[in-house]
Amino acid sequence: MQQDNLIEQTGSREMINAIKANDATALQMLYCNNYPKVESYILNNHGAREQVKDIYQEAFIAMWRNIQLNKFNPESDSALQGYLFRIAKNKWIDHLRSDARLNIVPLEDNGEESGDINGALNNDESEYVLMVRNNFKHLGERCRDLITKFYYNRQSLRQIAEFFNWTEATAKNNKYRCLQQLRELIKNTKS
Repeated sequence: MQQDNLIEQTGSREMINAIKANDATALQMLYCNNYPKVESYILNNHGAREQVKDIYQEAFIAMWRNIQLNKFNPESDSALQGYLFRIAKNKWIDHLRSDARLNIVPLEDNGEESGDINGALNNDESEYVLMVRNNFKHLGERCRDLITKFYYNRQSLRQIAEFFNWTEATAKNNKYRCLQQLRELIKNTKS
């Protein structure tokens, strides 16, 4: 509780100066006072305690680096704490996105048994995967190519644009349209 009062009494400008000077007390105070908020956010958004530590440390180092390089100038006393939380939140969102991309399921059935995949998923997920697979086949060839290149082969929009002789913006728009078509097909299947 004494540290909370110290942070309230210390303005962001003083805290920034202490961080630039690598003041161990100020760094520890900032670290300890903001950890619970980030921990709560990550745990409430599908995270584990080990992940909290890693994400928070990355965020804290990024904040420290940005302060050292004069890339952050606080607008108020709470700006520093908000900045640290925003960095941690963005790092967690990036982590969730990268995890989602790693769990790629093939869109086309290559004749192999899909029991292994379906056994690893719960019933709702496996049903959805089957709907995606079945409806994917009903998309046009260009949409199938585009979605496969982007999600399965992990090609960038730039690479896809070059392949189809489009601009990057056109590739992005076409990817969106193809996904909308797939969503509509899935929606109609559910009905």
